Amino acid sequence: MTIRILICDDSALARKQMARTLPSDWDVQIRFASQGSEALELLHNQGADVLFLDLNMPVLDGYGVLEAIRKQELQVITVVVSGDIQPQAMSRVKALGAIGFIKKPIDTDELTRLLTEYGLYQPNTGARQTPPEALPSLTLSLQDYLQELANVAMGQASNLLARLLNVFILQPVPKVAMIARSELSMAISAVEGNSQYSAVCQGFVGAGVSGEALLLFSDSSIEAMARLLHYDEPDNPAPDMEILMDMSSILFGAFLKGLGDQLDIHFGLDQPTILGQHQQLEVLLEHHRQQAEQLLCIEIPYELEQQHISCNLLVLLTEDSVNRLEQRLIYLTE
Repeated sequence: MTIRILICDDSALARKQMARTLPSDWDVQIRFASQGSEALELLHNQGADVLFLDLNMPVLDGYGVLEAIRKQELQVITVVVSGDIQPQAMSRVKALGAIGFIKKPIDTDELTRLLTEYGLYQPNTGARQTPPEALPSLTLSLQDYLQELANVAMGQASNLLARLLNVFILQPVPKVAMIARSELSMAISAVEGNSQYSAVCQGFVGAGVSGEALLLFSDSSIEAMARLLHYDEPDNPAPDMEILMDMSSILFGAFLKGLGDQLDIHFGLDQPTILGQHQQLEVLLEHHRQQAEQLLCIEIPYELEQQHISCNLLVLLTEDSVNRLEQRLIYLTE
């Protein structure tokens, strides 16, 4: 019997990767949705037997889809496929009715074991009704590709921080865009006009790709982070600089490793540097305003749930790195 598959992910790359990862001898019919509302509409109008669902999507995320499926009593078996690998993310989707959680990048053996365990797939029992060559053609820009890679790397960094602090980190959709270095301060989202910030930067280079990672913390977030880390106790005080360095070490290292692993690049890191403390954003980024170079900017606004802590991680890739990354894209997607 043909199994009706629905793959919901805002990334075109992730949708096709998911389809190609399904067992080649599984008799399935595949449909796609690019966001949560579209997936619910397809479930209502056409139905599906199995839904492979991403979590981090704009408008209606995977959690919202799971809640709607439960509330509306839609008959579908749901497997979450996500780069958000925090322990709480896994437990939350199970509580909302998902039968399993597959982390990105997808491990084919892990997926096959899950499908077999739930009786959805038996080896050598059929031929796929939607062969790989019949899947929608994939035309991606470098920004599209990097957004999905950043999503996976973001999940790895969040998981490390979440385990260390015993918190849940809300996962945004990474933003990827070419911007002028001089316009960096205007491009950063979720920045409060009159707030003061502190910033840490760290250069990186590997296989012809170079740039810098930048972490921005509002002063109020640093105070809250000190409490969360117990750095504000009388017998264990710590300066703001130590908190900044600790956070940047965790996020920079984990994110760049996750990004490099997917690109098959090992990034060497410079020593982190404090750009400034307790200053307006424009002052902290003054050294960027004097340069006309274009940057490929990956922005991730992190937010710790119920902690009133947020920070912006930016990975700024040089203009010279773009051609090298595009070559890498062609090589990795062949």
